[in-house]
Formats: sequence, structure tokens, C-alpha cells
Amino acid sequence: MKLKKLIAIGPGLLLAATGVGGGDLATGTFVGSLLGTAVLWAVVVGAFMKFVTTEGLARWQLVTGNTFLEGLVDKMGPAVIWVFLPYLLLFSFFVGSAQMSAVGVALVALVPVFEDPDQGKIVFGMASSLIGLGLVLRGGYELFEKVMGVCIAIMFVTVVVTAIALWPGTSEVVQGLFVPTIPDFSGIGLTWTVALIGGVGGTLTIMCYGYWLREEGRGGVDELSACRIDLGTGYVMTAIFGVAMVIVGSTVEIEGQGTTLLVSLADRLEGPLGVWGRALFLIGAFGAVFSSLLGVWQSIPYLFADSWRLITKPFDPAVQEPVDTNGLPYRGFMIALGIVPMIGLFWGFQQVQKFYTITGALFFPFLALALLIWNGRSDWVGSQYKNHPITSVALIGVLVFFSWLGLRTIFGL
Repeated sequence: MKLKKLIAIGPGLLLAATGVGGGDLATGTFVGSLLGTAVLWAVVVGAFMKFVTTEGLARWQLVTGNTFLEGLVDKMGPAVIWVFLPYLLLFSFFVGSAQMSAVGVALVALVPVFEDPDQGKIVFGMASSLIGLGLVLRGGYELFEKVMGVCIAIMFVTVVVTAIALWPGTSEVVQGLFVPTIPDFSGIGLTWTVALIGGVGGTLTIMCYGYWLREEGRGGVDELSACRIDLGTGYVMTAIFGVAMVIVGSTVEIEGQGTTLLVSLADRLEGPLGVWGRALFLIGAFGAVFSSLLGVWQSIPYLFADSWRLITKPFDPAVQEPVDTNGLPYRGFMIALGIVPMIGLFWGFQQVQKFYTITGALFFPFLALALLIWNGRSDWVGSQYKNHPITSVALIGVLVFFSWLGLRTIFGL
């Protein structure tokens, strides 16, 4: 394997930075505060589920040359895009609102210039959305990569350093990682553990990994090993970040909710870490949520632009057509994504994060089922690249878990 393939891990890190956002911060902190380090294993399970699913998407694209949406049209016909589009629009509204709200909350804690935190969240959320739009529209993929690199470094280093400073003990952490237990199983323990597993590493944004591969000029089965290393690196970082947040949460008692969550957490961290430690954590939190916002602004328009192309032009599976990031479908949808969901800033922080998580998770059963079938057929992907039995079992686990999560969330099962 060539050295350049071993070090080509850009898209995986972009995926990690996009997937780690306000939901991970809030959920990890809440779970750590409520259940302690006993559920650290749930972060690893969640990251592994997302790795298996994303690896399946990448393998399908590298073998066939088609994105997941192109595969849908090829195997099910263009009418399926008309079913996907309403879901994409709904998800885009909630993910847009969630990203703005998360950045607004982080800035309220980092720059406390507003007497009313909710007003500060609205102002900061709108401003951050417009700045993110300007960065992505002006600089394109190249600038996006550079800015994301800075955000990744900030969020990873600061949050991990905070967790190390608050380290509860090596034996306690090891037990939490390798001995699966759920405190208060019949009460809130199961609910929050499930939320932790389902929320790690993003939702629909994993479909955008294939578009980043095309931006990097990476295609063909020769890239499969490099992509696995790439994704493995990204999801290891995702897991470390999630574990760090649970550890941080386990050391403090969280009293704040919604907009005041990060303020309450930062204030409690000031005792053991000092003023600079408090500021360091808040800077890392901002890096996490702003990188997630940038990632969503840059990536979700790929899905709309690709969908638009597939319903307006005849599809040829033999032609690999990249998304025109200068075209109206991509740029127009990005602008709408950065402006229309501002309505959600007037809702509660937890409410927006909940709707975003639910709508994103509902697509996973369909995604896992498709990968089980598509990558399970030798005549479609070749015997060498079809699902390994262990991969099939893991995908069945993803299918069952997210189907149960969706039913449990909607019907209260």
C-alpha cells in the first residue's frame, strides 16, 4: 500500500467533525452526569455502528462508481428520489436549526454579553450561520477543509485535555469501556444509554462521505483500504471525543438545561480547572459545534443537488458525474439551509436537538437494509467485496437497533 494512501485521511476527519456537534456535547454531558462512566462502552458501540454503515456506503461507491442515491435510482427507479426529497427537506430544517442553536449556546457561554441567554442564542446563532455560509460559498471545498482542520484540532485537544484533567481513575474508565452495564436500567438509565448510542457520530451526514471522496479524486477499489483507515481514524476520534464528554459530565452535577447547559457546566468546571481551564473547555466546545455547522452547510447540499440531477436528467450508471458546487441547486439549497431554519432558534435548545436526532435516526434502518442487500450480492459488487459475515451481523444489529429506536421514540415502546 502506498504511503500517500495511508496518510490520506481527510474525508474521515471531516465526517468526524461534522458528526460531533451540539447533540454529542449535550447528550454526553447529561449521560455522564446521570449515569457516570459505567456507560462509556455505549459510545464505542455507537461509533462502531456508524463505522460499519459508512464503510458499507464507501465500499458500494468504490466498487460500483455510484453514490448511494445513484444506486437507489439504478435499482429502484427515479421515482424513489421523490420519496427521499420530502424527508431530506424535513431533516435539513431540523439539522440547520440544531446547528445554529448549538453554536449560539456555545457562544453565549464563551462570550456572556447578553443578559438574556435565549436572546444571545438567537443573535449568535444567526450570525454564525451567515459566517459559515460566507466561508463555504467563498472558499469552496479547499477553504472548507482548512477551516475544518483548525476546528478539529481545537475541539479534540481541548476537550480531551479537560477530560484528562478531571480523570476519575484508570480502573473506573477501563471498567466503563469494557464491562457493559446500565445503571438504573428500569428508569432513566436505559433511555439515556440508548440516546448515547444513537447520537454518536452523526446521522444522515454520513451519506456525504462519498461526495467528499469525489472531491478528493478518490475512486476505484484500490482506494478501499485507504478509506477503511480513513474512516477508522475518524470514528476513533469520534469515540474518544464522546468518551471525554461523558467523563467530563461524570465529574460534575448538571443543573442547567437548554441554553444554560454549557454555562452551568463551565461554571462547575472552574472549580477544579480554574478560569483558564473553564475558558479552554468552552473554546473546545465552540470548535466542535462550529465545525459541525460548517460540515452540514457544505455537505447536505450535495444530497439535494444530486437528487435534483437524478430527477431532471437521465441517469447512466457508467458515468460518474460529480456534483456541480457552483450550480444553482447546490448553492441555492445551501443558502436556504443557512437561512430558513433560523426559525428554529426561537424554540428550546433541547427540543430542536431532539427533533434533529429523531429525523436523522429514522433513515438508518432503510440505509442498513439497503447495504445488507446491495453489498450482499456478488453479482452487484463481486464476491471479493461482498459483505463479510461479521459485517452482515453488524448491519443487522444497526437495522434492529435503529428500527427499535424509531418505534420507541414515535410510539413510546
